[in-house]
Amino acid sequence: MKKTLALFILTLITAVNTLHADEGMWIPLLLEKYNIKDMQAKGFKLTAEDIYSINQACLMDAVVIFGRGCTGEVVSDQGLLFTNHHCGYGAIQRLSSIEHDYLTDGFWAMTKEEELPNPGLTVRFLKKIEDVTDKVLENVTGDMSEENRDSLIRANIKRISDASVEGSHYIPSIRPFFYGNQYFLFLHEEFKDVRLVGAPPSAIGKFGGDTDNWMWPRHTGDFSIFRIYADKDNKPAEYSPENVPYKPKKFLPVSIKGIKDGDFTWVMGYPGSTQEYLTSDAIKLIAEVRNPNNVKVRDIRLEVMNKYMDTNDTIRIKYASKNAGVSNSWKRWKGEIDGLKRMQTIQKKIELEKDFDIWAQENNKTEYFGIVDELAKIYNEMQEYAVANDYWREAILGVEIISFASRFDNLIKQAASDVDQKEFAEKSKQMLSSVNQYFKDYEQRIDQEIFTQIVPLYFANVDAKFHPVIENFKPQGQNNGFINKLYKESVFNNPKLLTELLEKGEKESIKALAGDPVFQFYSAFSQLLSEKVFPKYYALNGQTNKLYRLYVKGLQEMQPDKVFYPDANFTMRVSYGHVAGYSPRDAVEYKYYTTLDGVIEKDNPEIYDYDVPDKLKEVYKAKDFGQYEVDGTVPVCFVANNHTTGGNSGSPVLDAEGNLIGLNFDRGWDGIMSDMMYDPERSRNVTLDVRYLLFVVDKMAGAQNIINELMIVK
Repeated sequence: MKKTLALFILTLITAVNTLHADEGMWIPLLLEKYNIKDMQAKGFKLTAEDIYSINQACLMDAVVIFGRGCTGEVVSDQGLLFTNHHCGYGAIQRLSSIEHDYLTDGFWAMTKEEELPNPGLTVRFLKKIEDVTDKVLENVTGDMSEENRDSLIRANIKRISDASVEGSHYIPSIRPFFYGNQYFLFLHEEFKDVRLVGAPPSAIGKFGGDTDNWMWPRHTGDFSIFRIYADKDNKPAEYSPENVPYKPKKFLPVSIKGIKDGDFTWVMGYPGSTQEYLTSDAIKLIAEVRNPNNVKVRDIRLEVMNKYMDTNDTIRIKYASKNAGVSNSWKRWKGEIDGLKRMQTIQKKIELEKDFDIWAQENNKTEYFGIVDELAKIYNEMQEYAVANDYWREAILGVEIISFASRFDNLIKQAASDVDQKEFAEKSKQMLSSVNQYFKDYEQRIDQEIFTQIVPLYFANVDAKFHPVIENFKPQGQNNGFINKLYKESVFNNPKLLTELLEKGEKESIKALAGDPVFQFYSAFSQLLSEKVFPKYYALNGQTNKLYRLYVKGLQEMQPDKVFYPDANFTMRVSYGHVAGYSPRDAVEYKYYTTLDGVIEKDNPEIYDYDVPDKLKEVYKAKDFGQYEVDGTVPVCFVANNHTTGGNSGSPVLDAEGNLIGLNFDRGWDGIMSDMMYDPERSRNVTLDVRYLLFVVDKMAGAQNIINELMIVK
């Protein structure tokens, strides 16, 4: 019996260690030091230098920051680029109209001349990573105040950044890791001419909509296709008809060999933000206070939007991108609440903190004494300020007209300053594109209904000492008359007049906007919070940064055999693991893949998000699957245990040989709390199988020009 028990325990430990090994978001520069042997033991066929090198073309050269918050990958020697449909959604929406509804109908350029420019859309290539910790922390001493420390670090960062790009057009970024225990320099090259090449109908690219978002099984063809253009010397340039397709240093071959359970997979991309080292009190504030408050406000915003979008196609197009943005975080917050509770995260954090305190005491590590208790006090003090900050962002700035007016704050202040009139007029005109875009996608009746319902939530849930006094506004009563008058009289609801003011750019006229009723409503909150909330809230956050810097340093000392990975901060990372289904709960087993059969099973013409295009149904009925067929159908999506988060959307999912096998686009609901605690049993990244992407391009769109441009591995 004892022998059996011992064997069971050994097996359990081995299994846990194996599962946890796939957790982590690793810096490419350090793969050789920390990860490459483990990756190769799991099946990786390449070297660390194949991933990251400044001496030769490498896979890093094919991966880009797409826009401001996604990842993309170059897949041809002519600058063709894949990313997610939801990453390209804003661009597709801006190009759409009732006459050319690319969201509903899709878009395919059959020649390069048909590709559509996207003003403001950029991609960035990473050129170099460098550990600059010693340079950033030069002359920093332990007895410095945080203020002096931060000031010196900022000066060092500026000096290092300026020197790093001298004589080049590169863009520098120095980011802290482990709360400022380490610093890395990232140099990027930005391209500004990015054109739309292809996008499936939303009934494919957004199939399942908000219902399926963050879920598995999934049947979403979440992809869009763009092309990067450069000048005749292959350098970044503003949009011009004279620009030519970019010639990349490296592009990704596309594999249709397929995947199976247990196959090695890895992801390169730009994960946005994680908080893996938060203490129990921080998790409690998020899971029990902040997330529930934010969800409550967005429940209302989505309900109002959906009511109008469901019955009006014009409004549906206008609000498609906004609705998706509001819904995305709303559903993630809900999943985090459930996941953190299920994993007993708070209790596990408490146990770690107890071990940390005992270790510090037993080893006389005086610099770590009382850190956890001090953090607990700060989070307790922070709660009322965090609540006010959240309701300000969600319930006040969640009203479109108020958020829109807030964009003019700096311009109005400049109008009241001694800035030169000619210079001011130029800044005024720069606001025009923002104004045009705002009114193009705005419906007053939606916004006014949202205003009526969510602004009172601020007064009902935020401490009274943070309530602004607004003339004729009743925090506890009916305000329909007040709100009607606000919208009727505001310049921020009058596109013609506002445009005229900005085109003229006269300082006195712009300065007068400070008296606009909507701007005054915004200012009442902004001024009060700027005095009573933000300074304290950010000061408390600043205090936690210093303590976490010590806490994480102490954890690394306490666990010398553990390789720690830094939290995501929208810098390039590699995560790796293997293809794997999972069991979310008792008696439920999820396969690792979905197929086109499931798309057809979900078809429901009465529901916009499940209305499968007729063309796809025709192809399915004819079984015209071509080279993408597997067992009489077409693979659509698969899951693996690669550690990903927001920002990884559009990231290439690669096989052991560095071939593209899919596009990362989501995480499973059951492991959604992986930003704070990774669950090896349930944390899964959801990937679009590249075979479905090619099938849609080939058999539905008939865009052979795109297929012919790729290097397809069979």
